[in-house]
Amino acid sequence: MHRDVVRDARMEWKRLPKNWGDSPFLANGFLGVQVYAGRTPNELKLMLSHSEVQDQREHWEAAIGLSRLPIGYLTLAFAGAITAVDWTLDLWNAELTGSVTTTQGSATFTMLVHNARSTFLAKVKGDVTWGFQPLQSATTRTIRKPADYTPNPDPTLGTANGVSYAAQPLHAGGGYTTAWHARDGRFAAHVAYTHPANTHTSDAIREVRQALAIPFEVLTMQHRRWWNAYYSKSLVSVPDKLVQRFYWAQLYKMAAATRSDAPVITEWGPWFPEQGASWTAVWWNLNVQISYPLVNGSNHHELDAVTTTLKRYEHNLELNVNPAYRDGNSYAICHPGDRTLRSGPRYCGVPGVAPNDHTGNLLWACHNVWLGYRHSMDERILSDVLVPILTKAVNYYARFLVEGTDGKLHLPETRSPEYANTTDSTYDLSLIRWGVKTLLSIEENPRWRDIHNRLTPYSQDATGVRIGRDKALEDSHRHFSHLLWFYPLRELTWDMPEHRSLITQTVDLWTSRREAWAGYSYGAASAMYSAMNRPEDALSFLRHFLDRKQVGTNAVLTENTFYREGGNLAIESPLMSGQAVLEMMVQSHNNVVRVFPSVSSTWADASISSLRTQGAFLVDASRSGGRTDWVQVHSEAGAPLVLEHGITGDIDVRDRWGRRLDYKTRGSAIEIPLRRGQTAVVSRRGTRPDVSPRDVAANGSSSRWGLP
Repeated sequence: MHRDVVRDARMEWKRLPKNWGDSPFLANGFLGVQVYAGRTPNELKLMLSHSEVQDQREHWEAAIGLSRLPIGYLTLAFAGAITAVDWTLDLWNAELTGSVTTTQGSATFTMLVHNARSTFLAKVKGDVTWGFQPLQSATTRTIRKPADYTPNPDPTLGTANGVSYAAQPLHAGGGYTTAWHARDGRFAAHVAYTHPANTHTSDAIREVRQALAIPFEVLTMQHRRWWNAYYSKSLVSVPDKLVQRFYWAQLYKMAAATRSDAPVITEWGPWFPEQGASWTAVWWNLNVQISYPLVNGSNHHELDAVTTTLKRYEHNLELNVNPAYRDGNSYAICHPGDRTLRSGPRYCGVPGVAPNDHTGNLLWACHNVWLGYRHSMDERILSDVLVPILTKAVNYYARFLVEGTDGKLHLPETRSPEYANTTDSTYDLSLIRWGVKTLLSIEENPRWRDIHNRLTPYSQDATGVRIGRDKALEDSHRHFSHLLWFYPLRELTWDMPEHRSLITQTVDLWTSRREAWAGYSYGAASAMYSAMNRPEDALSFLRHFLDRKQVGTNAVLTENTFYREGGNLAIESPLMSGQAVLEMMVQSHNNVVRVFPSVSSTWADASISSLRTQGAFLVDASRSGGRTDWVQVHSEAGAPLVLEHGITGDIDVRDRWGRRLDYKTRGSAIEIPLRRGQTAVVSRRGTRPDVSPRDVAANGSSSRWGLP
């Protein structure tokens, strides 16, 4: 079942792609490859990039001195000019296969980035020649580029043990090497990076030789085993196949872009945009934070690099704090930064002192860690990562809170991201409030309790919650910074009737002004409307983005489900929309698991399997004829289960062997006392459903992603 659903999401190319926005892409969290037209009519370009390859000149800001660096591209030359292509990106096996027709014949190929070896592998039948063209080792960012900036030295080209290589040294020590070799119709290329050591050349050559010494069939079997198991961990099927295929493409992209042992995701992922490469580092003011929630609900905690990055490089968090406030008890994250949480000489803003932005980045990142904990209930995440880092992130804010004449604690001027400076910024206050509330849920502390009790409320007017005390939402705002209290922090929620009017006013005003929106704005709006029990609005905003309609100014979802903004590659917007799909299927805030909470009336059927919720529950469910048939919930942690199952009429609640389970009714929900490892099946009274997942029938036609 999983294989059929994922293979249906394959991307196809019947036309030759021209650039990163319409090309097939391969990766494993480290090495990335994109395939498109080359410099001449008989050539393909295979752009290489690597998520670890970066500069190491800390005396410049991260986007310059710690910048991601271009590597170069492989060339695949044919005897004649290319006249036609027929390619398939098989998501199930993470392989690109197909044929190239030329004026002098044709060739067929299989290409992949080996999951475990981080080596590009190809098998080609036909008359072809491989080559490599290095690119200049210099930042591609021009904003605030210092006048005294110099590129890294030119690479050294050579051959060792029959393997060709391009060794690229860095001014700061170490470097990276691309090695490649073709033999008997097979090809392998590897990029190795070391700093400050200089073993990258020998490392890259060794990996190429080892890869070519192993039968291609053995390597592909190893590679496929991981990817097939990955996709089998959960399932989503809906009748709108454009949405369904897009969702699976985002799961492919997420596993291609990041892993828990790989660098945290950047704007490019592990790919290099040959045109539009301005975002050369890690952006922490929204981009990372909205990219990762998808891994929780889809049951892929193995992709959570936020938690592992914060733990591994915690020692760098204090370096993001202005030196005047480095007391050993304050943390922050600036943007842009590098994969080790360094920002160069830039510091996070100080409330009340311009510039005063970046202050909320770390608290929002901690919310990602909190979600990872809640979905896994792994206590080590709390003790080893969240508590020590969240405590110091809140400490940094707490020192700037000032008691007003009203007895409340107020925040001096900060910047509500991408909109305006204001005192008592809603963005910052919502993150502070979430932070202290979360710490108090773990352990009582009088200081946190005082902040929780006296922190000033959000400023409001007739249109809802304002940007801050002295700033209303007056025009289009692509960032949803002033709405974090609703989504994703869920401080005030739709199941609190007394707050529904405020939520509606604030969200509707924000969504009514879309002139300056980005792609992620549509995904966020969809998720918010799902949280407001407005499924038709949720689907409308999602489809607007997926239908590649105009998004803001010069921004659009591309043919391969990447996202182009101002000519630049940005990865977070489609991933946010993937999460919006999950919000329609299952929600689990406020300790209630809600099944099919926001499914459009146009989706009469739906099937989900092993979607993960807070409390470490795995949820399966089926919907047909416009109503829920059954729900199955498996408990991994033994947490209390309160379930809004959505089944009309009388129900049966049984375990997986058909034995009746006790439950209590709580309004529209039921409470089932599941033990760790126990499973409950809820169905209509008198039925014993088949709880197998299924691929539901399409309710219309839709083209495939790629260039079909």
